[in-house]
Amino acid sequence: MGRKPLKLRSPVPSDIEIAQEAELIPIIEIAQDLGLTEDDLDYYGKYKAKVHLDVLQKFADRPQGKYIDVTAITPTPLGEGKSTTMVGLTQAMGTVLGKKVVCCIRQPSMGPTFNIKGGAAGGGYSQVIPMEDFNLHLTGDLHAITVAHNLVAAALDTRMYHESRQSDEALKRRGVTRIDVDPETITWNRIVDVCDRSLREIQVGFNDSKLKDGSPNPVFPRKTGFDISVASEFMAIIALATGLKDLRERCARVFVAMDKKGEPVTLERMGIAGAVTVLLKDAIMPTLMQTLEGQPSFVHAGPFANIAHGNSSIIADMIALKLADYVVTESGFGADIGMEKFFNIKCRYSGLIPNAVVLVATVRALKMHGGGPKVSPGAPLDKAYIEENLELLEAGLPNLGAHIKNAKRFGIPVVVAVNGFKDDTPAEMEMVREYAISQGAEDSVVSTHWAEGGKGSAALAEAVVAACEKPSNFEFLYPLDWPIKKKIEHISKEIYGADGVTFEPLAEEQIATYEKAGFGNLPICMAKTHLSLSHDPLLKGVPTGFTVPVREVRASAGAGFIYPLIGKMSTMPGLATYPAYMKIDIDTDTGKIIGLS
Repeated sequence: MGRKPLKLRSPVPSDIEIAQEAELIPIIEIAQDLGLTEDDLDYYGKYKAKVHLDVLQKFADRPQGKYIDVTAITPTPLGEGKSTTMVGLTQAMGTVLGKKVVCCIRQPSMGPTFNIKGGAAGGGYSQVIPMEDFNLHLTGDLHAITVAHNLVAAALDTRMYHESRQSDEALKRRGVTRIDVDPETITWNRIVDVCDRSLREIQVGFNDSKLKDGSPNPVFPRKTGFDISVASEFMAIIALATGLKDLRERCARVFVAMDKKGEPVTLERMGIAGAVTVLLKDAIMPTLMQTLEGQPSFVHAGPFANIAHGNSSIIADMIALKLADYVVTESGFGADIGMEKFFNIKCRYSGLIPNAVVLVATVRALKMHGGGPKVSPGAPLDKAYIEENLELLEAGLPNLGAHIKNAKRFGIPVVVAVNGFKDDTPAEMEMVREYAISQGAEDSVVSTHWAEGGKGSAALAEAVVAACEKPSNFEFLYPLDWPIKKKIEHISKEIYGADGVTFEPLAEEQIATYEKAGFGNLPICMAKTHLSLSHDPLLKGVPTGFTVPVREVRASAGAGFIYPLIGKMSTMPGLATYPAYMKIDIDTDTGKIIGLS
């Protein structure tokens, strides 16, 4: 499947201009090329469609394709083009090498889309389109997750409200059994898909502060807050569920608080698990879209990698692996975050093991790790990043080496993609390439997919295809039967390079509670900064001599992991001084969106 190639222009137009110039292929044609029919799809317009889960049974006898995970070194705040590299690699495999290939990519949060980062459809001549749909409402999955999550929050407060005013007998007459939630143990915030620091801490229930007799209500008002929607446990559940039955079971296990006897308060116990599953029943189906060069793309789930597990869905990967010879997916941020969680969480639940890892590196990021000046969104790059500086680059190379080591630790072949920017010199890119091979990468290739599309990623595609044929010896980083603290310490030392871990009293208390409740055998999902191998975003390169501080530990029993909050990690980002929404508008004559990136 392909379209008439886009005419590459120099200078390269904006992402949205490139996307809007593309001649879209009707989604039914993309689907038919994969062997899907109209009966397998729910259309959302002409160019995107939900894919039914029963195609897994339909194609159960097909062999699985090769499985490739794209990750990266520790990025600058600008990002290093990991999603763009994934799309460019997919286009090269399809258009240049003639392989049957699908990419599986996360749906972006509209928080970053309207803030600093912008969208996540790729960029330049390596994008998933329609770009506007991808970065905005898509097929409504995020809205369904937001409503389901906030329904649980409302149900929890409502339950405490009625229990504070009614006797056990009165509750039973209405078909309700008292739960007796301990308000001090509630871990379930509300969510919204907007970066809004003002909502990090709020109080609710002012109108319910008095009981019927006028005495103070022991429950309300109470402190709570908002997280960003992609941090919802339901987002993680959509990403990790393997089917509708599994979705229902995971929703039942979701844990929101403890009762006053120390027993978990779950959604099943609250009587809301079924309603939540109904709200999410369409969101569990992946959305089929296309790249600029006509390759199929599954867009599904969007958990952040710094505050969740940061990978697109198991369902999308499972379907794609039955439909294509090669499936390219990505894990969020650096190999220390998204890739580690990809292997230790996602692969545990899916049973799928990648054939190769692609590690994206840039000269810009490595110069930053070598001691280069601060890189800030919206600010011009210092001349150190746009002029050749081999000494600065060489000083930053160990960050790449640390990530290669982390990837190889799992026993999977690694290919380094040097994402070439316009100011990178041949000597700089060659230095990165040679260093990567010296550190054990199977190959290292310069890729210019942003400016040239699939053609610019052809050599990378050849290297990745070759790596997929290499033997692997995959193993998890830790066994699940280790205690929670031991697993946290092992990740911190082995992946981040920490000397040790400290646990604040609250974290110690929460760990003891979760292990008593039977959650001790879950994998660990570390919530930490993506801007450093350590917990401190200011520590660049390969930090040493640091201790990881665990201030809080939360349980996502439905999703199936424990997530420690490291340092000052926030689950609700704030807006920048000059956020991206200030550039976004609509041409009222044509109806086209402008300024989206």
